[in-house]
Amino acid sequence: MPIALYALTAGAFGIGVTEFVIMGLLLQVSGDLGVSISAAGLLITGYALGVFAGAPLLTIATRRLPRKTTLIALMIIFTLGNLACALAPNYTTLMIARVITALAHGTFFGVGSVVAAGLVAPDKRASAIALMFTGLTAATLVGVPFGAWLGESFGWRSTFWAVAAIGVFAAAVLTAFVPRAEQPVETGALSAELAVLRRPQVLLGLLMTVLGFGGVFAVFTYIQPILTQITGFSIAAVSPILLVFGGGLVAGNFLGGKAADRALNPALIGTLTTLTVVMLAMTFALESRIAAIVFTGLLGAAAFATVAPLQLRLMEAAGGAGQTLASSLNIAAFNLGNAVGAWLGGAVIDHGPGLGAVTWVGALMPAAALLTAVLSQRLASRAALAS
Repeated sequence: MPIALYALTAGAFGIGVTEFVIMGLLLQVSGDLGVSISAAGLLITGYALGVFAGAPLLTIATRRLPRKTTLIALMIIFTLGNLACALAPNYTTLMIARVITALAHGTFFGVGSVVAAGLVAPDKRASAIALMFTGLTAATLVGVPFGAWLGESFGWRSTFWAVAAIGVFAAAVLTAFVPRAEQPVETGALSAELAVLRRPQVLLGLLMTVLGFGGVFAVFTYIQPILTQITGFSIAAVSPILLVFGGGLVAGNFLGGKAADRALNPALIGTLTTLTVVMLAMTFALESRIAAIVFTGLLGAAAFATVAPLQLRLMEAAGGAGQTLASSLNIAAFNLGNAVGAWLGGAVIDHGPGLGAVTWVGALMPAAALLTAVLSQRLASRAALAS
């Protein structure tokens, strides 16, 4: 794999930390700012909606810029947003700062996915995308537990100062190693790119992503109170357990990329099926501390095994001039799923049936994604026969 892919991974790591670290800080943030746990959870929803809005807008706004320039500019926005989070005096300001930070997220991964796929041979594209997304898994494996520990030890603001420093480092690495020659400027008509949104397979692919990750974040957003209030772990034990979740992400991301390189459609069906089963079974596993730890890791593995298949499938369905926009929109769809999932989990907690039901209610979403994937493949087969 080219060294430029590892530079993209570094950028993904920084963005991943700021997206996920808040899950390990919900109790600290809610206590310091005087808001409920579900209100603190909306900081994840706000971030996700910022990604959803920013991905298409910034992708279109930067379409004629060299992709290297775009990636570095996005990392600068990310860094400034985290500085604003560290300095936020109240909940409203923190929410606004989170949304500003999120604007860079979708376009970075959308442009980065296209760049990554273009740096390798066609039969390695899913693995290249998975390697870039390893930055997210590494963020969860190392960055999020460390950020949770840092926030517990020195206050949640110290975590955002640390993430801003990561952003500076990532911008420097991207500047040094991403080759400008590999980033062609988009010169096609905007209407040709927007036309991708009229393709049924693209729309179904986006729906799969929203549903699949909506279920994951219905659970992961509230992982701290789930582990402490249901399973009985102390707050201090959550950070080490998040390491298990991160290890699952690394393994699932690798396996999902390899499976998608071998056979994309079976990989998509298989990973969504696995995610649904794991989330349903986790409902019962939470009564045992050992089983809860195991299933936290399995949740991470099943969740990120879906990433490369979902991303590559949408890029293939888009193709041509609309590939970069579709790639960014899929990142937006991931985060719309995050927002919907965080809202769903909060609704289950606040309005019933309660915190213990979050896992099985959340599992309904990847189950719906699985049905959408089956429908999509049947429609594609019929279209192929008709032609």
